[in-house]
Amino acid sequence: MALNAASHNAAGEKTGPVSGQPPQPSEETKSAILDSSNQDPKGVNAPGQDGGDKNGEKKEKSERELAKEKAKAEKAAKLAAKQEKQKAQQAASAPKQKEKKKGQEKLPPYKEATPKGEKKILQPLDDEYHKAYIPSVVESAWYDWWEKEGFHHPEFAEDGNVKKAGSFVIPIPPPNVTGALHIGHALATSLQDALIRWNRMKGLTVLYVPGCDHAGISTQSVVENMLYNRRNGLTRHDLGREKFVNTVWEWKEEYHVKINKVLRRLGGSMDWSREAFTMDENLSAAVRQTFVQLHDEGLIYRANRLVNWCTRLTTALSNLEVDQKELEGSTKLDVPGYDKKIEFGCIWNFKYPIDGTEETIEVATTRPETMLGDSGVAVHPSDERYKHLLGKHVRHPFTKRLLPIFGDDTVEKDFGTGAVKITPAHDFNDFKRGKEHNLEFINILNDDGTMNSNAGPFEGQKRFDVRYTVITELEKLGLFVGKANNKMVIPLCSKSKDVIEPVLKPQWWMSMKPLAEPALNAVTDGTIKIKPETAERQYRRWMENIDDWCLSRQLWWGHQVPAFYVKMQDGPDFDTDADHWVCAPDEAQAREKAQKKFPGKEFTLERDPDCLDTWFSSGLWPFSTLGWPNRTNDLEKLYPTSVLETGWDILFFWVARMIMFGLKMTGKVPFTEVYCHSLIRDSEGRKMS
Repeated sequence: MALNAASHNAAGEKTGPVSGQPPQPSEETKSAILDSSNQDPKGVNAPGQDGGDKNGEKKEKSERELAKEKAKAEKAAKLAAKQEKQKAQQAASAPKQKEKKKGQEKLPPYKEATPKGEKKILQPLDDEYHKAYIPSVVESAWYDWWEKEGFHHPEFAEDGNVKKAGSFVIPIPPPNVTGALHIGHALATSLQDALIRWNRMKGLTVLYVPGCDHAGISTQSVVENMLYNRRNGLTRHDLGREKFVNTVWEWKEEYHVKINKVLRRLGGSMDWSREAFTMDENLSAAVRQTFVQLHDEGLIYRANRLVNWCTRLTTALSNLEVDQKELEGSTKLDVPGYDKKIEFGCIWNFKYPIDGTEETIEVATTRPETMLGDSGVAVHPSDERYKHLLGKHVRHPFTKRLLPIFGDDTVEKDFGTGAVKITPAHDFNDFKRGKEHNLEFINILNDDGTMNSNAGPFEGQKRFDVRYTVITELEKLGLFVGKANNKMVIPLCSKSKDVIEPVLKPQWWMSMKPLAEPALNAVTDGTIKIKPETAERQYRRWMENIDDWCLSRQLWWGHQVPAFYVKMQDGPDFDTDADHWVCAPDEAQAREKAQKKFPGKEFTLERDPDCLDTWFSSGLWPFSTLGWPNRTNDLEKLYPTSVLETGWDILFFWVARMIMFGLKMTGKVPFTEVYCHSLIRDSEGRKMS
């Protein structure tokens, strides 16, 4: 412990009261000290007497000593008087301070004297509520007056056109109706409103469009959690689709009101007469028209492909909704739905027995449970170790299926054992090999992450429980070799933090490269400016390496896909033939299309139960909020908008898709400038939203 060098007290501790003068001893204390001194058996001299003579006469003091004692006594008297005066003042002022503080605490809630919608009645500064700055008091009444007077409406010239100075339009990045706004919304609103007010002061025709996003997967998740936690484990399946969707609408109405109240409190000068919601009828019509048009043009298509599957949310996700967690080696992670942590970052080796022989072939995997879906073993055709095995089969130890051993030039002979297990239905790399070599695609997972009947004796067990069970059973059979650390990346759902599973599912997809090229050119030629430059570079990298977009989400809340399956009488089951789908805004128009496609055939229509990715409707935001697909005055006069101000983290989710949709559906860029602000983070660097 650190010590004060002078007093040997712990550093930072006081050695006694600090007053400048020690306290005066009482008369009783003085007397006791003198008596003790006079009676000292060791012969200490009595005060005023010579040493060695106990009964000697008192020594007379000099004038100097007497004067010194007198001055000392006067000084002590002055100090005592001063201290008494201070005590009296403190005693007198203490009650007043307490009364004042007590009075402040009892100040009743402020009541605005201004009638709603009227210009604020200013109060004198000596008013109890105006002596100090109280934001709620100062700000009250103003916004109601601004709204009533229409100060936030765009002002057009006398001929109805935009003013000569031009227009300035910002569509608000719509907050999700999942809950309350966060500090990031406050930052964005402040920046946007500063731009809006400045351009309004300069005399431009200005519009600040407010609105909210339905946020499909996020909102459905929070409502499902609410039902489970507050209603004794109730699930959406217990309610049924219609009742569940009604429950989400109730949630939306509650939080929509709260969000708008906060935006008004922030002072955002938005035109509330033009407020939009992504599931309003006009915006929903825009979604349907866009989907149908792009499907008819061949840009949207149906395909049975591997998707990023979240077993927690039981839905497919786009690549942008998947986080990548890097592991240096063996790491145990928390996985939703499991009581114990699950081990990742390892590679497990085991052997497959060669059918009809005593030989085995050793393979490796980072996901032992997927061996239940294996449909082949690949080796390099020139690998001398395995040439004699080409064309033979291994027998699966649990399902007893025969898996072919085949040659593949992409196999690295020097990596691992040089033999690779192939799981086409659960691995993105193996999917391509499975197609090339005509392997069987064996799906072993139910939507909730449990094993299905293809998993043989492991049916019904949870996937990561099976990870350990499979290893145990392989050990019993003498087929398990061992495990080692393995640097790898684990895909996690950005919403639920569940480990993503590649699963084979028929979904709706959008071809992105034809849309990305003009969107990239718009930035290259300066039609759209993206600031800062780091954001522009990120935009370019993503657009140059863009993948097709999986549009389907297995949700109940959102825009239901406007697609209908034409089920023929005595024909194939639902969704077995991609050619049997027709897309239309409603069932009547779908029936007309089906009759033209299958003339003279009897059929029934079954609508796709899935919803679209939230970002599909959000991508139409700049022009759908102005009336598109209708030819409205706002769309004619105020589109394209001016600036899109947002956080850089949704540059790919939202900004890029707005540019692509804007150019495709309107022939114009949706805005001419994108400003990406930084994210607000905590002391650990974590995003605070």
